[in-house]
Amino acid sequence: MANDRVGAIRRLWAFLSSPSAKYPLLAILLVGFFGGVFFWGGFHTAMEATNTLEFCTGCHSMVDNSFKEYKETVHYANRTGVRAVCSDCHVPREWQHKVVAKVGATSDLYHEIMGSVNTPEKFEARRMQMAQHQWDKMKATDSRECRNCHSFDAMSKDVQKQTVYNKHMAAKKDGKTCIDCHKGVAHRLPKEYKDPDE
Repeated sequence: MANDRVGAIRRLWAFLSSPSAKYPLLAILLVGFFGGVFFWGGFHTAMEATNTLEFCTGCHSMVDNSFKEYKETVHYANRTGVRAVCSDCHVPREWQHKVVAKVGATSDLYHEIMGSVNTPEKFEARRMQMAQHQWDKMKATDSRECRNCHSFDAMSKDVQKQTVYNKHMAAKKDGKTCIDCHKGVAHRLPKEYKDPDE
């Protein structure tokens, strides 16, 4: 039995070390493995680098428009010192959703390169369309990115004002999601926006 194992190991080693056309299979597997690790590390590093505030504000149109607005919100400066950066609200944490979001964000690069949003006037002309697109995404995912930090279950009746707490609990009961009530929380509302409750 021990001889069978030794024989099997020798046959496996012979198979792995024998050349496949030009190179031994073991060498091909090792190069493939380490090449994959290197590629994955580089890919992951690039994905994370594009999640930084510095990357997001690297475009002229973001600095002159969205970033100015964001700096005036509670997500930028608040009493607790917790800051939500662009990717916290616009990029999912789960890998498969993150990749989809990154591919979708290439449209932002396209509009930056084409000059569709490179002036405050052009940005304002597209604001409603961009906002509606983001609101639709958030509605479809039950405000997934908001819920990375906010949770109905974690809201304290003792800390929130009673009317705010009651509204949150009513929203939870009615199956509402964050974006149903909190449009314009990090960016100005478009001029064309009409509140459906008014």
